[in-house]
Amino acid sequence: MIRPARLADAPALAGIYGHHVLTGLATFEEIPPPAEEMARRLSAVQRLRLPYLVSEEAGVVVGFAYASPFRPRSAYRYTAEDSIYLAPQAIGRGLGRTLLAEIVAACEALGLRQLMAGIGDSANTASIGLHRALGFEAVGTSRAVGFKFGRWVDVVWMQRRLGPGEAEPPSSAGLALGT
Repeated sequence: MIRPARLADAPALAGIYGHHVLTGLATFEEIPPPAEEMARRLSAVQRLRLPYLVSEEAGVVVGFAYASPFRPRSAYRYTAEDSIYLAPQAIGRGLGRTLLAEIVAACEALGLRQLMAGIGDSANTASIGLHRALGFEAVGTSRAVGFKFGRWVDVVWMQRRLGPGEAEPPSSAGLALGT
């Protein structure tokens, strides 16, 4: 079941995200944030009316995804960035694809025009493949911009057009971030 995240989910979000902080390169954080910090981050996303979703199985949160502002400057107000994290037991079962598809649809419905993905580690073929399968295109790689686990790590940038994208000016009726 996919549903909007709630503040009560913060401990589960912290557990899933903490696993990735300590074991992977999907995030460049090195110290897992506590549940209180995850609740603050969740609230910040929801205050902007952006999607923050969880995947739940038998009452247990096994993954989450959200969209956040791409950059704080006003010219970026029609662009968001996605993030997806799954519990280890949920990886490889299609939940990431389902969550990302919901994030894409929600951002499009809000009137946003571009969705970015900053994928930690150019060897992260699973995340790159997931984004490609949902219409994202590789737009560049920032080489050796992170240092984690004793090595330099790249960020692969992928981008997906939402709605008419850049083909026409945005509607004032759509969500504009940072304004």
